Amino acid sequence: MTREPERWSASAGARDVVRLDIPADAQRERTFEIFCRLVVSNKAARTDATHAMRVLVNGALEWTRSMPTHAGSEDSLDLRLRRTVPVGRALRLSAACELRGAQRVSLSISAEEE
Repeated sequence: MTREPERWSASAGARDVVRLDIPADAQRERTFEIFCRLVVSNKAARTDATHAMRVLVNGALEWTRSMPTHAGSEDSLDLRLRRTVPVGRALRLSAACELRGAQRVSLSISAEEE
């Protein structure tokens, strides 16, 4: 039996944290391409504006970055990573943002099975 590749996604909405829980599969190992994205703007043109994103995989810190937020158009922080999930194991992902003088446009996580 051939299965369609799994696709999962979550958006933070009005929150500063997004979580994506991919349930375990009792029959097979899976590999996912994961994309975390924070989009911000600095409409007030503050020179001290910054944006940061922190990504956790199964509760462990995977990546963190902080950047100045440029005035004018939108800025973003993006992370791509790959994870192989053993049989019977779930995959828990979370991304959190921290803003100073910037406004969050979106914060999301997506995962596509390879």
